[in-house]
Amino acid sequence: MNFSDDILCTKSHEYILKGDDLCTIGLTDYAIEQLGDIVFLELPEVGDEFAKGDVFANIESVKAASEIYMPISGKIVEVNTALIDAPEMLNEDSYENGWLVKVEATGDEEEFSDLLTYSEYKEELE
Repeated sequence: MNFSDDILCTKSHEYILKGDDLCTIGLTDYAIEQLGDIVFLELPEVGDEFAKGDVFANIESVKAASEIYMPISGKIVEVNTALIDAPEMLNEDSYENGWLVKVEATGDEEEFSDLLTYSEYKEELE
């Protein structure tokens, strides 16, 4: 599956994949590459609600600790709990199996307007 055609990215390196009812949120391959080996991940609980821009998770690697920001307002409906026990899975695949949470969007379409396509995101990095 080629996620890069469908995902939208934030300047803070989160990605969002819009589905029919749910949005899948994770960290871009670039962010994971910059962090290096992931050693710890703290994720929210199902039912938690966040506004766009809120910190919803924390990640630690051998290089750094970072906060992860919610790209849209939403309610957490699923958490990738496998990553809590094995955060290093993110180093292998941050898209297919390395998504962080699935949310039900609670904001309006306007919240998507400042997100970048994957190619725009890659250009921003250059």
